Amino acid sequence: MHELIPRLSAARVVPVVRTTKPELAARAVEWLRGVGITVFEITMTVPDAPGLIRALSVDPALIVGAGTVPGREAAEACLDAGACFLVAPWVDPAVAEAARARGACALLGAMTPTEVRSALAAGADAVKIFPASSAGGPAHVKALRSVFPGVAFCPTGGVDARIAPDYFAAGAAFVGIGGKLVDEGLLARGERGAVEQAARDVLGLVQA
Repeated sequence: MHELIPRLSAARVVPVVRTTKPELAARAVEWLRGVGITVFEITMTVPDAPGLIRALSVDPALIVGAGTVPGREAAEACLDAGACFLVAPWVDPAVAEAARARGACALLGAMTPTEVRSALAAGADAVKIFPASSAGGPAHVKALRSVFPGVAFCPTGGVDARIAPDYFAAGAAFVGIGGKLVDEGLLARGERGAVEQAARDVLGLVQA
């Protein structure tokens, strides 16, 4: 098991930071960190994502990774910037290989048992179940866990504070939460209180 998996499992929630402007992504990290969140997945769909990863990774209190990593070149750029984990919502052996070569953690995406097995064969340290809600939600994760009891699963896609405890009960190691936690509209309007409350709701439920 990669040494980062227990730390991600302890954090329980990985905010998926996906915004159309880098300043909004940086704002999301600042505000979420203010309520105690220290793990962040910066997606490659954020303009100059490696630049933001570089700025954040200098802080030893944060665990910063890259998401929606499309291939080895992007993976290398994120690792050079200081990413300690890489996430792809599909099975890409090149992403896992790049992570392994640098001691980083790799999360590859899957939905079916065949895809989970392919992700593990490709070198995934954990498997991202995406999109989790349309794949069958907690019941789907529970079914996968029955076949792969030793795998760390991270359901992402449609996960919110209300449903997160059900995913943990089904056997998820940790969850990824995007739009329900990193709401670009709230960020753009400067509604810090609303973003912080959403974070507190998530933390309160997953820690209960």
